[in-house]
Amino acid sequence: MCVSHEHDQGEAAQAGAGRRGFLRATALLGAAATAGLALPATAEAAVSSASWRPDPDSRRFTLAVMPDTQYLFDGPSINKAPFEASLRYLLEHGEDKNIVFLSHLGDLTENGAQAEVTAISEAFGLLDRRGVGYSVLAGNHDVKSSTDDQRGPTPYLNAFGPQRFQGKPTFGGASPDGYNSFHLFKAAGREWMVLALDWRLSAKGYAWAKQVIAQHPKTPVILTTHELVVADDSLSEHGQELWDQLIADHDQIFLTLNGHDWPAGRATRENAAGNDVHLHLTNYQNRYYGGAAMIRLYHFDLDRNVIDVETVSPWILGRAAKGLNELERQEIELSGDADRFSVDIDFTDRFAGFAPVAARAARPASKILLPGTVAYWRFDGHDDGAAVTGTVRDLSGRGNDLTLVTLGGSTLNWSSDHHPDQPGHGSLEFHGFKSPLKGAYLRTIDGAPLNSATFKAGYTVEAFYRLPADWDESHNAWGGLVSRTGTGGAAGKTADDPDEPLATLSLSGGPGPQWAVRPLNQEGIATNWGDETAREVWWHVAVVNDGSHTTMYVQGCPVARNPTARSVGLTSVGLPWLLGGYEYGGKIDQIMYGRLGDVRIVERALPVTSFMTH
Repeated sequence: MCVSHEHDQGEAAQAGAGRRGFLRATALLGAAATAGLALPATAEAAVSSASWRPDPDSRRFTLAVMPDTQYLFDGPSINKAPFEASLRYLLEHGEDKNIVFLSHLGDLTENGAQAEVTAISEAFGLLDRRGVGYSVLAGNHDVKSSTDDQRGPTPYLNAFGPQRFQGKPTFGGASPDGYNSFHLFKAAGREWMVLALDWRLSAKGYAWAKQVIAQHPKTPVILTTHELVVADDSLSEHGQELWDQLIADHDQIFLTLNGHDWPAGRATRENAAGNDVHLHLTNYQNRYYGGAAMIRLYHFDLDRNVIDVETVSPWILGRAAKGLNELERQEIELSGDADRFSVDIDFTDRFAGFAPVAARAARPASKILLPGTVAYWRFDGHDDGAAVTGTVRDLSGRGNDLTLVTLGGSTLNWSSDHHPDQPGHGSLEFHGFKSPLKGAYLRTIDGAPLNSATFKAGYTVEAFYRLPADWDESHNAWGGLVSRTGTGGAAGKTADDPDEPLATLSLSGGPGPQWAVRPLNQEGIATNWGDETAREVWWHVAVVNDGSHTTMYVQGCPVARNPTARSVGLTSVGLPWLLGGYEYGGKIDQIMYGRLGDVRIVERALPVTSFMTH
């Protein structure tokens, strides 16, 4: 399925601060008002009433992360404004960034004192009133203790224990001591877990965490804790303990997030299952204004198989209109490699060990025979590697059966390999080669109705294909997927090259699909060009003519080079169509090298939603 991705292209400049995306702050109603001042009542009401409804099915979503905020909540020096600016930013951008959850990484306060905890607890009320999902965990400053999660009551636990989260849709549960919790959110059509662990786990804490993961065996896990990574490619002693006792043996944990140390850093380690785990340290308390409650945004994109990470300071962004001081200008948005980067993850492959994607079942031919289908060939139900013999039937019932043609003693073979969204679970394996020409291909029988069809009202031609790694342009380019024989010269259309066939969906030297035809209303050749397509990957290509114009689609996405000239129907001289072959000058000139899946021809324009991939 084609998914379009929209990116914010706007940039504006501000005197003395040439930072990328500087004026994204123009949308920050709350942040602009919180440069040390309270929000006006009308603005506060606007923030409170704005919708926060993450899209659980979108394959693009954002996890927000906030590290150590302790210097903003330090005894008599309590300044909630930067912290609240970040929370308002999340509320205001919850929809456009599809923010699904916020994880705080501990050290909420400097001393864990009652007044400090009360202040930040009240600030979190901005999220509580809106039902926003979030997690917190205790850092060493929050509990002022080197003891583990069995330490007993603290002001932190009284404010942020399980009782605070009871009833929230994302709250999964907490350990009996209350210092560890897990949270579940829906995104990209599946369940995800944030496992929020105390800064020091006891044996009971480890046992609880393992039990929670075991109870959610197909759920990807993001582990958050206060201390783990201490620098690039380096774990603390406690971090190594976490790795050895929990992370390494639990493949569901694919990402960990921690604060405590600085500057920001990253590590990647291979777990016991042979998969990478990405371990990230994010902490800005050493920067201006104690980090100013800076947030890191993890933008997941499951179509691009990437997590794009950015780090911003909503409070400083909101102060931009008032003019920034020298230190603020350095902090508005961090763009170094440790703060703005991308993590490539093939999510399907990474999660395959515990949550494999079920293969799509084959669909019967009757489901594919839409009104107007004039030919449908599929190649399932045969032994892998067996040679094709006899006739390949046209399942449309229109009588456009195929017969085998071989050159140089070659064979055409059946294969069970197929595109994951292909109706039939099988393909043909062609062994074409040029210089010398050899291979085998299929042609429609003499007198087949398709041979004389001109498609004046429009058409849709679809095919699936896959090319091997050793596909070579010099020997394999221009092998045909689907072609109509007969030349332009034979049809009395001699513009361009008169020896070219009347219609061909071929693979160019890229390799990429090309549709080159002589329409009824043109003397010359009309050509749609697709982009290069990778080898060892299954592709779906469709060519759609609505009676006036022709558009090529690859994976359901329109290609760039679709001609705008009016194009009506297809010229015919009554000769056969070929699968896997290409003629030039009325003679076979090239044979496909690769696999060809289901092929369908419909005598009308189909919408993308009616392609065989749907």
